Amino acid sequence: MNLTGSVALVTGANRGLGARLVSELLRAGAAKVYATSRTGRTGGPEDPRVQPLVLDVTDPDSVTAAAQAAPDVTVLVNNAGVLAFGSALDGDLADFERDLHTNYLGTLRVTRAFAPALEHNAPASVVNVLTLIALAPVGLMAGYSASKAAAHSITQALRAELRPRGITVLGAYPGGIDTDMLAGVEAEKAPPHLVASRIVSALAAGEPVVFPDDASAAASAVYLTDPLRLEQMLTG
Repeated sequence: MNLTGSVALVTGANRGLGARLVSELLRAGAAKVYATSRTGRTGGPEDPRVQPLVLDVTDPDSVTAAAQAAPDVTVLVNNAGVLAFGSALDGDLADFERDLHTNYLGTLRVTRAFAPALEHNAPASVVNVLTLIALAPVGLMAGYSASKAAAHSITQALRAELRPRGITVLGAYPGGIDTDMLAGVEAEKAPPHLVASRIVSALAAGEPVVFPDDASAAASAVYLTDPLRLEQMLTG
């Protein structure tokens, strides 16, 4: 997709990967980026092309209001997410429900709300920021992994449904990223600017899938040849 002159909207843009995605979209030539968060605050660059916007992906009224406020969007980036730690047998079910409500239903709700504008402004694109552990879970992130697995499945369904409307769908599957979400977790973590840069490059190239860091790229090779082996690797 040609990003020069595009109008993008990024959810969860106030920090971490979301803020870096805003920067990379601007670097790629976006004319405007709606940087959204639950508070409307932004953590990205101070640039006249950045327009803060309130958007809570779990609140239907907030999503509807944002879609009405940004009818010119040509690139939707579903980045907002939450992570609760817990194993499949012992994790708090309320935390699991929160992850599902945000990471899966929030992604779907926002995409549905913006689909008419994206179709009207086509060619257009949707980017869903997923995770490597949507494909095989990490034990102490069982609920989060499951919520992202659901988001992975709905990404595939959306890709098929939106293609005839002139809308491409990119699924991004990073490994660990060095952001607040994984603070305190001892694991290999990629710099968020690198992950954002590779996601935007894949978007510009029209790719349907990207593993945007070295760890996820290596793991993807395992997944494509032996999914069970990846599951065993990630569960230790």
